[in-house]
Amino acid sequence: MNTSTYHTNMSDHAIPMRSKNKETSTNATKVHPRSTPDWNNLKVIHRNTLPPRASFFNYHNEEAALTRDPASSMSHSLGQSGKWLFQLSKSPLEGSLDFHTRDFALLNHFTDWRHIQVPGMWQLQGFGKGPQYTNVNFPFPVNPPHVPIDEDECGRYVCRFTNPWPAKKYPDEQIRLRFEGVDAAFTLWVNGHEVGYSQGSRNPSEFDITGYLKPEERTNDLYVEVYQRCDGSYIEDQDQWWLSGIFRDVWLLRFPKYHFQDFHVQTILDDNYKDAVLQVDVKVKESAEVVLKLFDADGKQIATKIQEGNGSITFAIPVTNPHKWTAETPYLYTMTLSLPGCAVSQRVGFRRVELLDGIFCVNGNPIKIRGVNRHEHHPDFGRAVPYEFLQHDLRLMKEHNINAIRTSHYINDYRLYDLADELGLWILDEADLECHGLFVVGADGTKFTSDNPEWEEAYVDRARQMVMRDFNHPSIIIWSLGNESGYGRNHKAMAKYIRDNDTSRLIHYEPDWWAQSTDMISRMYFSVKDMEGYAKDRNWSKPVVMCEYIHAMGNGPGNIKEYIDIFYKYPRLMGGFVWEWANHGLRTKTEDGKEYYGYGGDFGDDPNDYNFVMDGLCHSDHTPTPGLIEYKKAIEPVQTLGIEGGNKVRIINRYDFLGLSHIKCRWWLVADGSEIPGGDAEIPQDIAPHTEALLAIDGLPRKDLPPDTHLNLEFSLAHDTGTWGSAGHVIATGQIALTKPTALNALTQPISCSSSPSFTTKATQSRLRILSKTGSAWEFDLISGRLTTWRRPSDVASNILASPLDFSLYRAQTDNDSHCDFGRNWGWRRLHQAKTHLVQIEWDDGAQAQEVNVRVKSRIAPPVMNWAVEVDTTYRFFLTSSTDKDEQDSRAKDVLSIKAHFKPVGNLLPRAWGRLGLVFTLTGVDKVKWFGRGPGESYRDSKMSQLVGNWETSKGVEELETVYEFPQDNGNRTDVRWVEFLSAGGHHRQGHKEQTGHAENEKEGVSDGKDGGKKHRSKRLLRARYGDLEGASFQALGYTTVDLDKATHPYELDRKRFSSMPPLFQNGRKVEVHLDWMHHGLGTGSCGPETLDEYTLHANREREFEILLD
Repeated sequence: MNTSTYHTNMSDHAIPMRSKNKETSTNATKVHPRSTPDWNNLKVIHRNTLPPRASFFNYHNEEAALTRDPASSMSHSLGQSGKWLFQLSKSPLEGSLDFHTRDFALLNHFTDWRHIQVPGMWQLQGFGKGPQYTNVNFPFPVNPPHVPIDEDECGRYVCRFTNPWPAKKYPDEQIRLRFEGVDAAFTLWVNGHEVGYSQGSRNPSEFDITGYLKPEERTNDLYVEVYQRCDGSYIEDQDQWWLSGIFRDVWLLRFPKYHFQDFHVQTILDDNYKDAVLQVDVKVKESAEVVLKLFDADGKQIATKIQEGNGSITFAIPVTNPHKWTAETPYLYTMTLSLPGCAVSQRVGFRRVELLDGIFCVNGNPIKIRGVNRHEHHPDFGRAVPYEFLQHDLRLMKEHNINAIRTSHYINDYRLYDLADELGLWILDEADLECHGLFVVGADGTKFTSDNPEWEEAYVDRARQMVMRDFNHPSIIIWSLGNESGYGRNHKAMAKYIRDNDTSRLIHYEPDWWAQSTDMISRMYFSVKDMEGYAKDRNWSKPVVMCEYIHAMGNGPGNIKEYIDIFYKYPRLMGGFVWEWANHGLRTKTEDGKEYYGYGGDFGDDPNDYNFVMDGLCHSDHTPTPGLIEYKKAIEPVQTLGIEGGNKVRIINRYDFLGLSHIKCRWWLVADGSEIPGGDAEIPQDIAPHTEALLAIDGLPRKDLPPDTHLNLEFSLAHDTGTWGSAGHVIATGQIALTKPTALNALTQPISCSSSPSFTTKATQSRLRILSKTGSAWEFDLISGRLTTWRRPSDVASNILASPLDFSLYRAQTDNDSHCDFGRNWGWRRLHQAKTHLVQIEWDDGAQAQEVNVRVKSRIAPPVMNWAVEVDTTYRFFLTSSTDKDEQDSRAKDVLSIKAHFKPVGNLLPRAWGRLGLVFTLTGVDKVKWFGRGPGESYRDSKMSQLVGNWETSKGVEELETVYEFPQDNGNRTDVRWVEFLSAGGHHRQGHKEQTGHAENEKEGVSDGKDGGKKHRSKRLLRARYGDLEGASFQALGYTTVDLDKATHPYELDRKRFSSMPPLFQNGRKVEVHLDWMHHGLGTGSCGPETLDEYTLHANREREFEILLD
């Protein structure tokens, strides 16, 4: 052990800057500070700390140890029970420098000492300059290893605690103080005596305080001086908020005379992966007899052994064919180790990790990582994450088919690993190390720290802390040397330390580009094509993992499926970890009390990296975004491939170890306007992992099916898992189209001509008015060529169009647009400023006709630029008889067909359009129904989780909105055949109507129970039909695209929402409606590949589309 790391000599940290001269003492130069502070001294990493050890609690006996409950152990949480006083100064050299000499009761009366919550971050409790977010840059001058001494906030904590084990009553025992996490460094005093110093924010620090406690009294005082920054901050530059304080628990621990200093568990499976040896290396302080027992999951004792030794004892216990631990089968045994008066427990999972022919395998089987990167985050408490919130995270992951976590970029709360062992999650455990900001200051960043021999011990200490604490967890299958710190000699030293102490796991580090020190090649944000190139390489001996991919920032990510498909196609590819699990927004309020989640810059922090901290699959409150729903679909363990032989569905089992006996399947049919109940489908019981099988759908009708009929499959848990999932929890869905949709031309046939004309036209200098014999009326503005008015027969006085019908090429930019070339290109080409300009308008000559055709030539073009889109549009007004199932008569209905031809011309065209369709504002909308993908939002490269079906809103149009914490385009629904907008009326059921196969079709007329049973009917304002066009979509939001583009927080949109309606529509709302024939894909361009070519709405192509409005 390096003596510069674990000091026991209290004077070692004092490094005089200048010695005194006795002869000239009266004129001696004064120096301040007198010596280099520990927190600016690279030679001092820890002082007087105990060696790192496995995370465990001591219990009085085996029975107590088996409870695994810290409340029953020889421990006392000071975070949960202690009362903490706090004072903050701008520098460690300011404030109450002698606070550790003051009595707690005295400080409690001083007004500059306030109470603070521990665990907690002081910036989130009203202290200091507040939170600061940077992704790469250091928020202080870069001069490693030194941090500014005048701008280094210092938090001083004082706690009065009760020691249940005073030395007079408990002689020959050791009392320890353990800090699970302090950001960034701290000095400790007990009862006024200095104990030691430690740094390494996310690593534990443990001190022997026996000699500092009052021997007879139970009441003692604890003093902790915490430094916001230290030399270690240069290697803690992770992409997250800079927050400070005692953010994990503080434990008072009793170690009896005979106790365990440490123990490490290994499970050694034979080459047949059947039998095993349980090897346990135990360290005891004195000669002692140790009893080891192993219990199965039912509590049955299956092995026991007694060994005596002094210092180190090794157990090697054969276990015949134990249950094997995997993320899919997390079977845990419980081991106890006992000494007289002391016992510990540890859950044990038998598993073996290795490379076989270069393929990453566990227990002899190849596995695929369907993972996420997880930072520790809570919207109110920052990195001081409550246990219940941690549980919620991991259970939510399991519910969404996630099987792995990368602890980016530091070791997490020790309880995460216990949960991962129990629930079943692979863990890539990452050392608390990143120095990204050293690579943007104009020099070779590796020379500062990673390849600097003076920093070797600082680096190795991070690996040591990780391995020693977390060694005993079966869920950990990979150690990681950190993140984005270049690659140098100190990483090699870290890898050597790990291999010297653990040969049972593999090593990862992404910047080790060619895997010189690691067991795998790791890549970030490479394209599908690039990853496939690695997979096809013929000369390889190590696998490839994507430690970060499909950057989940804002609306997205797109094209998840393509990555997952190549992971399963090629053995070399291990899978990957999405960046990242959740947004890091911090809950705050505007001056007028509106709550929102803040990001970089919202707290006056400068420099900052703005909203780049909002890039997760979950919102900041850790509820799922549409991205998480889509990821769940892409990685589902049962995938539907197609239908064969009339009634057999081909599926594939993408589990790595399980068959499908724990799953049940249900099927039903859905068509336009109807659902046909189905039944249960029996799943063959012999479907091995990674193999295909045929699923018989007994009773599946194949004749006389309606157009656009789909077979729906739902795979769910047959039984409770006992840990995370209840019976009936859906883990996978499938949908297969059985019949084709109705073509648009079949919907455009007018009724037979009658003797009387159907339409009348009347033109003025600036207006063209069209009247239908049904009572409908339309108006065109002859100056702009746009349809400005649509009046319904039921209310000819009101115009349902609050803005003219126009063409739209632009969408409010998503994060994945604005951070990549598409978004920049749209700005440079002024796509957002493009407007429709009339060239010519003409209509059928004659005041009366059976149908009316209005032909408009126009140009969509922006200012400044030369490019344009020439549009030839035909508006065809005709009558057709109603074929709607919910219509109660067969009267003629007005239909407007809009057929448009788009021809891009000119120079410097944008690379792509955001969308291609119609836009207008509709007045009086209370409800929306559609047949297409739903119920959630979907885009052309992020849609598979949303099944085709009959959907409707029930609480208002706002249900269609996804409130992203940084506003951007949202709420699109794709693969739509038709959409209908209705005004208020009737009783609304709560929530979307779900595709369950059991729901009855909702009737338009429903009694609200307040009028004697009289039924109200929702009135159709407008319906749009696309026919058999693939990829059509709609969007209906309560604000404009311009408002959405300008807003930076959701509360700004709340202020922009359309104002109150005219009296007739007081129950409805104005919404901006987009009816798109095509829509550009999302991609992952916020940090990674932009939208794939097949999902790009290329701007340089002619196109023609048609839509029906009625």
